[in-house]
Amino acid sequence: MPLIKVQTSVSAPEKTEIESMLKSLSAKLAQHTGKPESYVMTAFESEVAMTFAGNTEPVCYVEIKSVGTMKPEQTKAMSADFCETISQLLSVPKNRIYIEFADAKGSMWGWNSTTFG
Repeated sequence: MPLIKVQTSVSAPEKTEIESMLKSLSAKLAQHTGKPESYVMTAFESEVAMTFAGNTEPVCYVEIKSVGTMKPEQTKAMSADFCETISQLLSVPKNRIYIEFADAKGSMWGWNSTTFG
């Protein structure tokens, strides 16, 4: 049920580096949310046409969604952790990474032919 999706304007690094990043993000998201990693999904999309601050310098947009309520201290910790991880691998400055946190009602999140609510 937790999801982290990374979209970036930069070219993708080697496949093994992307897979390593996604596995790291998966484990971290499970830890931050207290949800089993067996429910965590990650996604990565590179070379997306994007601008930030009126220019096309390297940029990332990250979506983090989870069933339930994420507390402000959780989102602040996740922002620091995920910005660091993503910035290191993709060479995108932390001040050019936006993260959207979204809580989802269980009834609005489907899985395995049912929902979580």
